[in-house]
Amino acid sequence: MTVESELARRADIPSLDRLLHETAFAPLLVQYARNQVTAALRGELEALRQCGVAGELVSESLRPDVIARRVNASLAHRTRPQLRPVFNLTGTVLHTNLGRALLPDIAVHSVVRALTAPVNLEFDLKSGGRGDRDALVEPLLCELTGAEAGTVVNNNAAAVLLMLNTLAKRREVIVSRGELVEIGGAFRIPDVMRSAGAALIEVGTTNRTHASDYADAIGRRTALLMKVHTSNYAVTGYTASVGIGELAQIGRTSGVPVAVDLGSGSLVNLDLWGLPKEPTVRDAVAAGADLVAFSGDKLLGGPQAGIIVGRADLIQRLKKNPLKRALRVGKLTLAALEPVLALYRAPELLADRLTTLRLLMRSAVAIEAQTQRMLPFVQAALGEPYLVTAVPMTSQVGSGALPVDRLPSFGMSVRKATGRRGSLTQLEAALRELRRPVIGRIAEKALWLDMRCLEVRDEEEFAALWTSYDR
Repeated sequence: MTVESELARRADIPSLDRLLHETAFAPLLVQYARNQVTAALRGELEALRQCGVAGELVSESLRPDVIARRVNASLAHRTRPQLRPVFNLTGTVLHTNLGRALLPDIAVHSVVRALTAPVNLEFDLKSGGRGDRDALVEPLLCELTGAEAGTVVNNNAAAVLLMLNTLAKRREVIVSRGELVEIGGAFRIPDVMRSAGAALIEVGTTNRTHASDYADAIGRRTALLMKVHTSNYAVTGYTASVGIGELAQIGRTSGVPVAVDLGSGSLVNLDLWGLPKEPTVRDAVAAGADLVAFSGDKLLGGPQAGIIVGRADLIQRLKKNPLKRALRVGKLTLAALEPVLALYRAPELLADRLTTLRLLMRSAVAIEAQTQRMLPFVQAALGEPYLVTAVPMTSQVGSGALPVDRLPSFGMSVRKATGRRGSLTQLEAALRELRRPVIGRIAEKALWLDMRCLEVRDEEEFAALWTSYDR
């Protein structure tokens, strides 16, 4: 037994007060303050006492610098932020659990300004009086969608809730059975209708609904005709549905407003960039929808928000609902949303400036080249127990947008080497514990790392992460 590994007695454990005055603890006191260091040190000293009771206390573990390192590790883990950046290698661009759309730099800078200086959130700079926070983005919303007015709440579920509660409380809303969707978190259209105080009237069947189904269901208690974009699934085969224009004509004839839950929030025709087509907000407004609700953090590429555009009189009613105040957004959302919307004034520049569109447009060739650059770092880090291979993949848009369309991509498959210990589940868990977690997906006896969402500017950090990887 060496001197360093000799057993020590519990009586040899230094006191808390003595340790706090040791040089090794000075940086910790500066960084974390005395109360946090003291609490962590007490925990470490108790662990040492337990080692003494078990007869496993070694002299080396009692050195002040060794104790300080363990206290520092404990404090670093305890004070680590819970909301952390990760590498999204799942193959899903708009991943709900990973925060959906990434903001472009211009929006990030706008948010920073709003965080560090007073802003005219509800202050009219022209009159010097109180203003309307929706006015910060309403002109842009009208310009980009062709609507008369617009308002913003904290997400699209809130937008639907506000529309139903304002226009159809204690009255009926007619919806096709084929559009009674459920999205993430068990959010279902029938449930939100009950919460809003509206009565759901289902028409048609799961796969076929006709204009006459809507017309025949309209009665004196009908408040709204509602169309829901089935953005997270597709019904194929023997199907029929009623378009917004035809539904709007029924609504005008009967005097019943038509509301559309568009969900994904595309403001431009994605096929301009060779991407699968998705209905746009402008198309829905032009077709005659009285109100259109959509998300800010899906295909629009902005912050989490629920946006409603449409007839000015109906928007005004929404704003007067007391529920609107409970659902309104703060200055940071508006600070991010305004510059993102402004990017759409120059659609020819969107591919370079809007992060979501840039990620969706990445070519499989470019992603393959990136994969080949990064693969040696991953293989060297994981070592012989695993085989890392560059393979073609298919990405998806995610968050309920373009549910059946796939984007050609490239990435790495990680498989266990024959006869080696360890498991993919353990590896996947270990990658989630890295200083910047790497999130992939396990399927078909492999861990798949789709490189579509790894920005080129993040390659250096990604490579360094694997260089320091501890097996």
